[in-house]
Amino acid sequence: MENNDNKEKFSFDIRQDVAKGNYSNLSIITHSPSEFLVDFATMLPGMNKPEVTSRILMTPESAKKFLVALQDNISKYEAHFGPIKFNGEPKLTFPMGGFGNGTKS
Repeated sequence: MENNDNKEKFSFDIRQDVAKGNYSNLSIITHSPSEFLVDFATMLPGMNKPEVTSRILMTPESAKKFLVALQDNISKYEAHFGPIKFNGEPKLTFPMGGFGNGTKS
């Protein structure tokens, strides 16, 4: 178990409409020299195209910190529940004009 004595403790507020969350099974990531843009979308059977449900903008430093935190959490998840397996979906790349190159993740 981790020793949390040296970690800074903080609290935050979350609005009720945000607390319910959004489902996403598709993300599109683009970037410019100064920011990363992540669109979270949902693609369900019968839909003609994905619907973006949330958009997050981050600085490159914040995006990298998010990557490290996500890697850490995935490692902990897999240690507890086992490896996450892909269901054979191909990795798609979408051309995104104006902001950078988008990739499905």
